[in-house]
Amino acid sequence: MDASFVERQVEALLFAAAEPLSLADLARRLPEGAEVETAIAALQVRYAGRGVELDCVAGRWRFRTAEDLSALMVEEREVERRLSRAAMETLAIIAYHQPVTRADIEAIRGVGLSKGTLDLLLEIGWVRMRGRRRTPGRPITYGTSDAFLEHFGLAGLNDLPGAQELKASGLLGMDLPADLIAPPSLGEVDDEDPLEPGDTPEFYQDQIGEG
Repeated sequence: MDASFVERQVEALLFAAAEPLSLADLARRLPEGAEVETAIAALQVRYAGRGVELDCVAGRWRFRTAEDLSALMVEEREVERRLSRAAMETLAIIAYHQPVTRADIEAIRGVGLSKGTLDLLLEIGWVRMRGRRRTPGRPITYGTSDAFLEHFGLAGLNDLPGAQELKASGLLGMDLPADLIAPPSLGEVDDEDPLEPGDTPEFYQDQIGEG
């Protein structure tokens, strides 16, 4: 199959897609045997340094405005939703220590976790329920979502910045506990069962109060 034609097909699919596409998504739409990875590599080279670039987010590919031109896309009427310190700390704990339970978050922060904090992160879509830990009570575990990676421009959790970078950017306070940020232990989870039909965040369960 002509490589240049496959490249054009992949380019058209990514251009028209409403959301990022994985290599498998692209392969399903192309004739059998199409060299999708080769086409992606060629498109990356072609669009490097252009006004629109090919970018990988959470293992999926998309075209996006070049970072140095992003200010052109900002609308003055846009209203940013600022997260509270508690929400930012909770998000950081979930990102760097996932999968975590509510009790884990409270232990690391040293204070109780309010209903509204976790509700907000779930509503935004940056946090998701992952499963249930294989411990008494089988508490629900939480982790970050693809939307979290996309919002912060991360290809994967391995690209999470270090504590000093976060503090220098002003995203986290200088007085946070040292163990709030830790290198993510990816691929080491073996104490978690999948969610079951009807599972809801623990805050919505009658037997658990706001904390």
